[in-house]
Amino acid sequence: MSKSLARVVAALQAAGIASAPIEAKGEIRTAEAAAAEAGVAVDQIVKSVLFQGESGQLYLFLTAGGNRVDPAKAAALAGETLSRAEVEVVRRVTGFAIGGVAPLGHLTPLPAFLDPQLLDFAEVWAAAGTPRHMFQVHPEALLRATGAAPAAFTG
Repeated sequence: MSKSLARVVAALQAAGIASAPIEAKGEIRTAEAAAAEAGVAVDQIVKSVLFQGESGQLYLFLTAGGNRVDPAKAAALAGETLSRAEVEVVRRVTGFAIGGVAPLGHLTPLPAFLDPQLLDFAEVWAAAGTPRHMFQVHPEALLRATGAAPAAFTG
């Protein structure tokens, strides 16, 4: 088991979430690919989108698979101007590569926001630390485990 996947499994266990990650047949780097693999609607896929503030702080936006983060709304929530986080910064701060960034188990705790649309589902699926692994979770449990604040940041 990779270190990234092991961190996600440990974070799930620490949060009391009884969900075992599954390994996909191929890479699931997009919400569409993940939804097809899990047999769910694309909006049931949790995308972990990272932005970096002028201060250097990273912010995590957990959004429904079919939605896009609105940069102006995200910046208003963060309280500073944001830009897309660079690949190497994401890897260094979270411990995950782009395409496998999990919503929990990061090396560094991050301020997080959750798309309220995710709360409309009985289950959602999220990356489990690699581009081939994902896990199923009730969105309320994910909300508690990540400490994310529900907020309107899509557009």
